[in-house]
Parts: sequence; C-alpha cells; structure tokens
Amino acid sequence: QVQLVESGGGLVQPGGSLRLSCEASGSTFSINDMGWYRQAPGKERELVASITSDGYINYADSVKGRFTISGDNAKKTVDLQMNSLKFEDTAVYYCYARATLAEIHYGVDYWGKGTLVTVSS
Repeated sequence: QVQLVESGGGLVQPGGSLRLSCEASGSTFSINDMGWYRQAPGKERELVASITSDGYINYADSVKGRFTISGDNAKKTVDLQMNSLKFEDTAVYYCYARATLAEIHYGVDYWGKGTLVTVSS
C-alpha cells in the first residue's frame, strides 16, 4: 500500500557528511509524519529526527546541531542531512512514515528496510 525507499547510506570518515533520502509511494495516501530512526549495534532503535506534515521537527539530543531533516509533502519525501559525523552515529538508519490511506481513515505505520551508515577512519 505504501512503500518507503531509502538511499544515501554508506561509509564515511569522522567529520564527514552524508545525506539520506526516503520516498514514500503507493496508493493514494497522505502523510501524517515521517522521520528517521537508527539502531546501532547493541542498542535499541531510537528516533533520530522526525517531521510532521505541518512542519514540526523533532531531533534526538545526540544529533542536534549536526543533522537536519527536511520534507516535501508534495513529493512525499524526507531527507536527513548528516554533518560532522561521529563514530557513535554508526547504525542502520530506517525511514518511518505514518500515512493515512484513502481507502481507510486512520494512520498506519510504515518502515523502510534500512540503510547502513558506517562512520570509520
């Protein structure tokens, strides 16, 4: 019904930058919010950043000032610009969306398959 396709992960040196992108597609739907989660080895999945359809943005404390989330409601995409990357940012990053489909009248959560970001020297 709704598919999330992620791109942009890879290997980067400490202090470097990466930009993650996610596009939602499928049947007619509207986005309530989209965001990025990550799961590092030995840790639980955590929210990195999220953005609602009306533009409210939330960041994890660990990425404030370094990461920037942006979205395009028309294209149903969300990007995560990651700057000043640290070893601790190494994780699988997952795109998330809560969408309301035309066929139903409540929000449903969707997840991308994840993209690996490795910060290493």
